[in-house]
Amino acid sequence: MSVFTLGAREREARLLPELTALTERHRRRCPPYRRILDAIGSAPPYDSLADLPWLPVRLFKTHELKSIPDEEVFRVLASSGTTGQRPSLVHLDREAAATQARMLAATLRTVLGGRRLPMLIVDSRSVVRDPRLSARGAGVLGMMNFGRDHTFVLDEDGVPDPGAVSAFLARHGHGPYLVFGFTFMVWLYLYEVAREHRLDLSRGVLVHSGGWKRLADRAVGPAEFRRRLAEDTGLRRVHDFYGMVEQIGTVFLEGPDGGGLYCPDFADVVIRDPETWLEAPVGTPGVIEVISTLPSSYPGHVLLTEDLGVVHGVDDGVWPGKRFSVLGRLPRAEARGCSDTFTRRDAA
Repeated sequence: MSVFTLGAREREARLLPELTALTERHRRRCPPYRRILDAIGSAPPYDSLADLPWLPVRLFKTHELKSIPDEEVFRVLASSGTTGQRPSLVHLDREAAATQARMLAATLRTVLGGRRLPMLIVDSRSVVRDPRLSARGAGVLGMMNFGRDHTFVLDEDGVPDPGAVSAFLARHGHGPYLVFGFTFMVWLYLYEVAREHRLDLSRGVLVHSGGWKRLADRAVGPAEFRRRLAEDTGLRRVHDFYGMVEQIGTVFLEGPDGGGLYCPDFADVVIRDPETWLEAPVGTPGVIEVISTLPSSYPGHVLLTEDLGVVHGVDDGVWPGKRFSVLGRLPRAEARGCSDTFTRRDAA
């Protein structure tokens, strides 16, 4: 069953009471959050999702924000801040961890189906073997749960291995298979290798993320990325996604036509004018606020990110709800993202 079913009006009606209750739950259980709400005078009732009080996502780097006692902390997740930067810390109890894993699976099932597919990973196996697991490694490891017969495109030294890709395609190229990687690595180490060796990727389903700034110098944007993959390798089922550790389990997934990112039924986005902080109209860029019902163990349900984005339309795309794009990072915001941890010299 898809989790991309709710139009804007129905989504607002369903999520507003749930998120209002979640706000009050965190107010009761997280004293720092309560002090913030008291300081800004925030109290229900809220007229819309855009009226809910938000926290700057950066606050999770500087403050311990959790709504569970220490003895119930099951897992602490850290963000992928660049070297020297303090990472965000997110505290999960068992229930929150299970819910977030389940909803992430439900979201990806929309494009992958219910079976675990053979999986081609655009990375090196060493990234998941390193005991000092990087955020990129954690991302790969997490996605490996959705595939089987894992095959890595790069060898242990980070060098593309066309033989491994060809062998994978010989085994699984006749049926659907999952391809996962961070965006610029997909371009450098799968697209270019596949084009050079005339590999047929037409039965693959690509799920990728990680930002576009490393491809900007190559004049490759989302449309060009999709066009070249389709024309040169046959890979047409391509889905970018947007998410962050501070709202783990919630991913905003690109629709099959590449027309934008969509919100699952338990989430939404608000684009805010950086001058007034009011919700920006459709078509007007602003700062992305992400909203999700999943964070129950910490007050991360309404977060103002450090990313710029724009809503292209509402209930006008292949899936219902808002259709939006991420335009990049705010000026002076620190670089972040799992792909930023890849430092091989030919990626620079």
